[in-house]
Formats: sequence, C-alpha cells, structure tokens
Amino acid sequence: MCIGVPMRVRQIEGVFAVCEGRGETRRLDMSLLGERPAGSWVLAYRDWAQQDLDEASAAQINDALDALDSVMRGEMDIADKFADLIGREPELPEFLRKTA
Repeated sequence: MCIGVPMRVRQIEGVFAVCEGRGETRRLDMSLLGERPAGSWVLAYRDWAQQDLDEASAAQINDALDALDSVMRGEMDIADKFADLIGREPELPEFLRKTA
C-alpha cells in the first residue's frame, strides 16, 4: 500500500525539486505537475509529486498520518487529529451520491 505524504517544495532543480515533509528531505520528480514555486505543497508518492495541495489540506493529511503513527504505537486518543470531522455528519462525495 502506498500512502501519499505532503511535502513542501524547497528548491527547484529542472524537472526535479528538493522537498521536505514529515522529517525527511527528498528529491521529487515534478514531471506530472510541472514546475512549482518554492514554498508550495505537493502530495508525494514514492519519489513523484502527484498532486498539488493547499496548506490546509497538507495539514489535514499530516494529522491523519500522525494519528496512524499513534495507533501503531498503541495510543488510542486520536480525536484531536480529526478535528475537521468532529461534530458533523459524514457526507458522501458527489460521485457516490444516488442520482434521481
């Protein structure tokens, strides 16, 4: 299973970019997205930038990954990692909603 990791672009090197995220620095192939400015966020799978992210989305994904790390360590108090889901009813994405 591959899990995308949010990474922030730090330096452009042609079709590659040096990116940082979750305590590591990686050189990502930016071919699928094209050049992005330093400071922008991307979702990385292996060594490829696959999707643009805004800062809020990057933070939500990082919270979910932190929760996964916590659960793997046996910690179960992870509600604060999903603050965007607390107190609301879940909604299906538009493409999964029943059409009349």
